[in-house]
Amino acid sequence: MRPTQSPYPATRLRRTRQSAAIRGLVRQNTLTVDDFIWPVFVRSGEGIEEPIPSMPGVLRRSVDKVVDAAREAADLGIPAICIFPYTGLEERTEDCAGAWDPDNHANRAIRAIKDAVPEIAIMTDVALDTYNINGHDGFVEDGEIVNDRTVEALVKMALSQAEAGADIIGPSDMMDGRIGAIRQALESAGHQNVMILSYAAKYASAFYGPFRDAVGASGALTGDKKTYQMDPGNSDEAMRLIERDLTEGADMVMVKPGLPYLDICRRVKTEFGAPTFAYQVSGEYAMIKAAGANGWVDENRVMLESLMAFKRAGCDGILTYFAPAAARLLRGG
Repeated sequence: MRPTQSPYPATRLRRTRQSAAIRGLVRQNTLTVDDFIWPVFVRSGEGIEEPIPSMPGVLRRSVDKVVDAAREAADLGIPAICIFPYTGLEERTEDCAGAWDPDNHANRAIRAIKDAVPEIAIMTDVALDTYNINGHDGFVEDGEIVNDRTVEALVKMALSQAEAGADIIGPSDMMDGRIGAIRQALESAGHQNVMILSYAAKYASAFYGPFRDAVGASGALTGDKKTYQMDPGNSDEAMRLIERDLTEGADMVMVKPGLPYLDICRRVKTEFGAPTFAYQVSGEYAMIKAAGANGWVDENRVMLESLMAFKRAGCDGILTYFAPAAARLLRGG
């Protein structure tokens, strides 16, 4: 129940807004560099930093340049990066075997970062879409994205990433039962300290378009992902998914996309109290960048305001392509 307060003029709510010093004293939520995970894209080659047209300022990097990005993140105080591999159509197969190849782009990047910047935490993506000739997160059989066979492959993929040195495994596929299977496999293989940040409430969203360009999935995808990603009209289902994944062994959970689903973030934090993350996805990033480039909004202010919204909704952390820029602003640089 909300406490009663004296009527005006005894209560003047503007009193606590009258100066920066006072506003700081009563501020309920604070955004810091510790809140960020920076998603980065790795590709083949050497010495490559390739711009992604639909995500201004974001690059596909070869392994050596991803290491440079990890050094940049560490210097800025960003605690973690998340690695996503870019694969061309010529690298994709129906059996998706590249997903658990110890020498794929992602695993090589993990090892190189751990050698060069051991203090930074590394998160990975577990899904078959960047290795699948069909562009789907799971195997396709007779037009159906099959669940159980996919889970077996995801386990192999997660184990290969753990063996490469990943700190946090991020299953983003939305297959049923994959968290329990991955947790059991990690325990059995001696990777009991590897964490799982489950994409537990991942919606079938139109905000992912630029990301699919970034990982080379746009041209590969056949059909859509509505049979395994969530319907945007549902919220109670998200709570069931969160509860299931926590019960199966997830250490942290994620809502994706971010800003259009802040109501889900708040429900997750309120109902479960577990470490809750959101992904400020590529479409959200691209819209802010485009509006800023056109002078329609103050890009830096809108960026920080959007990130603060996640904290206000109850998130403990945010995956965001703005991480380096926001870190510099928050550090006053």
